Amino acid sequence: MATSSELHFVLVPLAAQGHIIPMVDVARLIAARGPRVTIVTTPVNAARNRATVDGARTAGLPSTSSSSAPGPQHGLPEGLEAIDQMIGHDPGMFIKFFHAIWDLAGPLEEYIRTLPRRPLCLVADASSPWTAPVCDRLGISRLVIHFPSAYFQLAVHCLTAHGVYDRVDEMEPFEVPGFPVHAVGCKATIRGFFQYPGVEKEQQDVLDAEATADGLLFNTFRGIEGTFLDAYAVALGKKTWAVGPTCASSIMVDDADSKAGRGKSADVDAGHIVSWLDARPPASVLYVSFGSITQLTAKQLAELARGLEASGRPFVWAIKEAKTDAAVRALVDDEGFEARVQDRALLVRGWAPQVTILSHPAAGGFLTHCGWNGTLEALSLGVPALTWPTNADQFCSEKLLVDVLGVGVRSGVKIPAMYLPKEAEGFR
Repeated sequence: MATSSELHFVLVPLAAQGHIIPMVDVARLIAARGPRVTIVTTPVNAARNRATVDGARTAGLPSTSSSSAPGPQHGLPEGLEAIDQMIGHDPGMFIKFFHAIWDLAGPLEEYIRTLPRRPLCLVADASSPWTAPVCDRLGISRLVIHFPSAYFQLAVHCLTAHGVYDRVDEMEPFEVPGFPVHAVGCKATIRGFFQYPGVEKEQQDVLDAEATADGLLFNTFRGIEGTFLDAYAVALGKKTWAVGPTCASSIMVDDADSKAGRGKSADVDAGHIVSWLDARPPASVLYVSFGSITQLTAKQLAELARGLEASGRPFVWAIKEAKTDAAVRALVDDEGFEARVQDRALLVRGWAPQVTILSHPAAGGFLTHCGWNGTLEALSLGVPALTWPTNADQFCSEKLLVDVLGVGVRSGVKIPAMYLPKEAEGFR
């Protein structure tokens, strides 16, 4: 029988920042118990997350292996290998992107065949079902891990099982049937990741891969989602484990570098932010961030800036759009917004060390798009949320925070950003 140090786990995340970050956390959790762990991704994603992985590697934790991305063969520009890089592209590019991702099955199998010993287990992102036939051919156990909430996954399953998606319009309200709690939504706000025209095959692959998995993992914890986890396990007839919040491996330690290094490298010095927060009273600062993918329009950002300015409250605002959008840079610089609020605000032009901010005693609230990583970080650190969901699973995260757990307040957003008419792009 192999010793723990001889055991090898291969982890395959979706090429999206919000999936790679918690997958690195999972790798750390496994490796801390002795086995070898390898995260397989593409060169661009490996490079973008090198700081996080290298930080883990200094403790003798996971390694990475990158496979050449076949994007150009599918009409994608060279180097376009992550979901957030798709922002601003024609929707048809997303289909090409997923076709390219599915083609990673060949390089993955080739990598595994070169290993001196077959891995004990492959942990695949639920959005990476193309790993299933590879595991079948090589005789490797496979676990599927979900990175949205169990609430969201169960809601989508209930709507699919009861045929709701087939008989309602996009904005028609309905109560989710067979759900443990009262939940009202519409197709536009409770929709699976691959339930769009053009990716029907990919959607079926996801369902088939989950149905044949040896077990299911969720980045959540039973204290907040036990009811939904149990219902999902029964519905699919699968062993299901809560392995989260995976962010605890970074945030529940007294290590400034671990907190600051969670995710991409920050565009501001974490020490500077800590010094700024140290000068504020406890629970007084609002942190504002919309994650790596959600993009507000310049008009929306201008309205938000006016609201934050009028509030009179201290805040830290991570404005990633300021790195690439001239109109946003003009709002921050030329129109004098930063100068007018400089006595009580800190603006980060890009990626902020989110865990460093939320874990600080001065953090009193989090204006969030309800991405599941940020939601778990806020829950773990006891920071209440002001919710502004924009797409995908985020409306379900809002319902969990506000309606089930009572730790959030809605900003008033009712429909996903993609359904906004041009003339109303500043409001929802």
